[in-house]
Amino acid sequence: MPAANSTQRFSSRVENYARYRPGYPPKVIDVLKEECGLTADSVIADIASGTGIFTRLLLENGNRVFGVEPNADMRKAGEKFLGQFPKFASIDGTAEATTLPDHSVDLVTAAQAAHWFEHDKARKEFVRILKAAGWLVLIWNERETGTTAFLRAYEKLLLTFGTDYKEVRHERTTAEIAQFFTPSPFRLHKLATEQAFDYSGVEGRLLSSSYTPSPEHPNYAPMLRELRSIFEQYASDGKVTLHYTTQVFYGRLG
Repeated sequence: MPAANSTQRFSSRVENYARYRPGYPPKVIDVLKEECGLTADSVIADIASGTGIFTRLLLENGNRVFGVEPNADMRKAGEKFLGQFPKFASIDGTAEATTLPDHSVDLVTAAQAAHWFEHDKARKEFVRILKAAGWLVLIWNERETGTTAFLRAYEKLLLTFGTDYKEVRHERTTAEIAQFFTPSPFRLHKLATEQAFDYSGVEGRLLSSSYTPSPEHPNYAPMLRELRSIFEQYASDGKVTLHYTTQVFYGRLG
């Protein structure tokens, strides 16, 4: 369910988001080629493109990409990160109002973002901007929560100190995927990825999340003390590893 302030949730977290959020396996592009007919000539609207983490994969494939991002700070970070790509266009818009022309793109993509959209309005907008029988692709990196002792402790930390973690964590929101596609069918492809961090890295990754308390919050310092404690307990060779399942949902609209 979209939060009222979802557009601005990451404004104070842009630097950590750009530096510490996980990327997406290059095999995502292979999935889109094999399943959605992606070619270098495909035109793509990447919705809520943020700092450009997923957008870059599309640009490296040679695609023309419209990065639609409503948050000014995130959009500026994306423009800086992707400035070397002449086929990138930065758009001030939302999932519900992209400002793009009718039937102008072959694929609509959204990585780590669709849980913030208003389902019905966003779907209507995607149908409007997609060419006939165009593809919608929704992607999430879902952090594993129980496969290692560190991940179990990290999950407990988020449940203890997160501001609204229970409401926005992705295993809750991805259950609503069908609302973006219905009545069209869709499919799911899963891939694995991971991040290995020293302490400063895992702290940055934690603070990049919109559901963690900000520095002025009374839970901020206790949260970081607990993070340091579990890092020291579970680190191997000075690092801990976050494991993810990259979920790629895709289907034609219209």
